[in-house]
Amino acid sequence: MSGSPNDTIFALSSAPGRAGVSVFRVSGPGARESLEKLSRKKAPSPRYASLRKLYDRNGDIIDEALVLWLPAPKSFTGEDCAEFQGHGSPAIIEAMAQVFADIGLRQAEPGEFTRRAFENGKMDLTEAEGLADLIDAETEGQRKQALRQMQGGLRELYETWRESLLDALAQIEGEIDFPDEEDVPDSLSHKAYPHISSVIESMSRSLSVADRGEAIRHGVDIAIIGKPNAGKSTLLNALAGREAAIVSSEAGTTRDIVSIYTVLSGLQVRLSDTAGLRETENVIEAEGVKRAIKLANDADIRIGVIDSSDLGALSQLTKELRDDDILVFSKSDLTHNVAHNVSRETYKTLSVNANSKADITKLHDLLETEILSRFAVGDEAGLTRARHRDCVQRSLTALERAIEKLGFAPELAGDDIRSALQAVKELAGETDIESVFDRIFSRFCVGK
Repeated sequence: MSGSPNDTIFALSSAPGRAGVSVFRVSGPGARESLEKLSRKKAPSPRYASLRKLYDRNGDIIDEALVLWLPAPKSFTGEDCAEFQGHGSPAIIEAMAQVFADIGLRQAEPGEFTRRAFENGKMDLTEAEGLADLIDAETEGQRKQALRQMQGGLRELYETWRESLLDALAQIEGEIDFPDEEDVPDSLSHKAYPHISSVIESMSRSLSVADRGEAIRHGVDIAIIGKPNAGKSTLLNALAGREAAIVSSEAGTTRDIVSIYTVLSGLQVRLSDTAGLRETENVIEAEGVKRAIKLANDADIRIGVIDSSDLGALSQLTKELRDDDILVFSKSDLTHNVAHNVSRETYKTLSVNANSKADITKLHDLLETEILSRFAVGDEAGLTRARHRDCVQRSLTALERAIEKLGFAPELAGDDIRSALQAVKELAGETDIESVFDRIFSRFCVGK
């Protein structure tokens, strides 16, 4: 950030524009002085709201507002802070911003309040990321996950890893530093094995469900795939409750991806209709098929749609599906051959008439059940970002090397444990990763 950490900063923390209340925050060494200059009275008792008239530099009243004095270190940023809760007219907001500038305060940069809280030890980097996710949360699942991370859920997990690795390192270094001491047991480094093993198991478990945390944060991608005229677009429209995709009896009508956004089981979902899967010489349609296959590969869940009267296409469609995906036999009202004798393998199957409200409700309920079973927010903290996954994966790789070397080269195993600890420190934001800090905090709003 371009400003000095010794600056006293201010920002509007409520939404801009006309509102019942506007909230300005001030943080830094001049916070108390700014409160007393604007109110022309001594600061109120810490953390007690006081109704004050606020004046500009000419002595004219700007507003009458509630003010709070929050001395360090018991404040959000860990610095001296003041808060001004006034009326929310654009004219008052503009006048308040001007008077703060007039007395020498600097407009805060995006995320600067939270960054100061992080740098002053009020939160670690994972908790700051959780706060950012909480501000952006649009669904109940996102809110729960972000709140858990903001409250230190991930911090508790990696602190457990850190303690175990420090215990393991102490055992190893005890053998290396005091090999001939009678009170140092032989093969002390082997006592490090359970500590390392428990962390490897825990990290592996966290990585195995990392997709869940990232899907909750970004939303769940569901791709509808199948041959042309299988009924994909009709199914999308039925689930959307509106005409989102063009439906035509002409094969190849859908050539690009058509997506709708909805909420299922408390999570944001992007449901996408794709081009029909077939060989074609049409350049545009071929590109649509290519995009459809890529989207299917990247999607969290695939809905394979097959015309109930065209079961011969089943083998081609299932090449694009994975275990536990959903297989829909469409147009069930037009044929009695509804795939009762088809090998269903490991797919969730459903016969659907897209014009039947009952059938669409069954599909909707099946999707909610699948999303809930795969992506529901659990009790344990999880990894929610690619940065988390990268740090844990590097730490895990180092520990797997360490456990291989423990029996014959404990000093090398110790080096690998130190590498693992370094990756954990990076997860917490305790290392010098300035570019990561800038990227994270720049995404906050100005008043946060």
